Amino acid sequence: MTRDDALALDAHDPLAPLRELFALPPGTIYLDGNSLGVLPKATPARVAEVVTGEWGRGLIGSWNQAGWITLAQRVGDKIARLVGAAPGELVAADSTSVNLYKVLAAALAIVRADAPQRTRIVSERSNFPTDLYIAESLAAERGFELLLVDTPEAIPAALDDRCAVLMLTHVNYRTGRLHDMAALTRAAHAAGALAVWDLAHSAGAVPVDLNAGEADFVDWRTSKSPDFAVGCGYKFLNGGPGAPAFVWAHRRHAGRFAQPLSGWMGHAAPFEFTPGYRPAPGIARYLCGTPAILALAALECGVDTVLAAEPFGGMAALRAKSLALTRLFADEVSARCPQLARVSPEADAERGSQVCLAPRDEPALAYATVQALIARGVVGDFRAPDILRFGFTPLYLRHVDAYDAAVHLAEVLERGEWRRPEFNRRQAVT
Repeated sequence: MTRDDALALDAHDPLAPLRELFALPPGTIYLDGNSLGVLPKATPARVAEVVTGEWGRGLIGSWNQAGWITLAQRVGDKIARLVGAAPGELVAADSTSVNLYKVLAAALAIVRADAPQRTRIVSERSNFPTDLYIAESLAAERGFELLLVDTPEAIPAALDDRCAVLMLTHVNYRTGRLHDMAALTRAAHAAGALAVWDLAHSAGAVPVDLNAGEADFVDWRTSKSPDFAVGCGYKFLNGGPGAPAFVWAHRRHAGRFAQPLSGWMGHAAPFEFTPGYRPAPGIARYLCGTPAILALAALECGVDTVLAAEPFGGMAALRAKSLALTRLFADEVSARCPQLARVSPEADAERGSQVCLAPRDEPALAYATVQALIARGVVGDFRAPDILRFGFTPLYLRHVDAYDAAVHLAEVLERGEWRRPEFNRRQAVT
């Protein structure tokens, strides 16, 4: 691949117009959209209108007149289009951690009622720490055991008659490994366990089909549709720092148990102000406190940027470009940077929308190299202990960005820039 080859690919990219939806800083190659998405151009004006118009002039009347009271459901319906859920099945609310607590608690309650002999939550040791922390606390509170497997290949063997819930992240945050969600869900169900998925690194970047094209009458033990799912609003959905997350429950479970955070917005009639809790029907019971309206307005702008790809082929087109970008970058790095090993899978079907690398010999190289790249305007991130991580958001990244980033990386290594003291001082956020 030459730089001219990359430019030629960009010249014929049908998704190229979507880049104009974003406020990209000049001179920056942003490869960290899997941690925080880029600001959509529509967001500042929309948030300003909510602040000065809906809040400033409409005041409390905007709960009705501006539709604030249903905003979590409306944004949820938009996200549902990106993850294969039906309208009314998904809401935007709270954080990924809080939502995981809700659904994992509900899943454990279902298993405790249906199969009390099952006492294990199965996950990966390399799962994102917040997911493991939530699972650890619930396991201790409810009398379950958290079993962590060391490799993806070890998951099926852990799905035995002791397994209550399989809890996984669709794309591993450290390696970029993409699980076969349908196959693992079906395996969990065949073993009599429920499946809970975290879509933080896949929603908006990887095609997801939560309902798996199945009809209501499918026997859950043969179903490949998960039982519960949560996801992040500020990564590939471009909702802004700390944007609300989302939560989904399969229709077979949505009305069965009240989730443990039974706040007033999850009540069947919150403005009746009755002392006893009566859960709302369906997914609405997974709301808790008052929705964060300003954050939801920003999230909606971000989700709209992903939906803008629908006329160009939608998630399938985004996935195809994502694979092309990650393949181009990884191949150039392999050719130019012998100091680095590829951690992300080479097979397209096993890779999310990121490329993860690790030093072959000098672990200290990882953090400092990322800092040296940032100083050059190539923004990736570092994940302990030794991962250089680069996320590829096909909405706004070009093939030439992937090519140039690999060239910058090679130069940082060849010139020893990563050895400079300023690049080796650890910051609070890596």
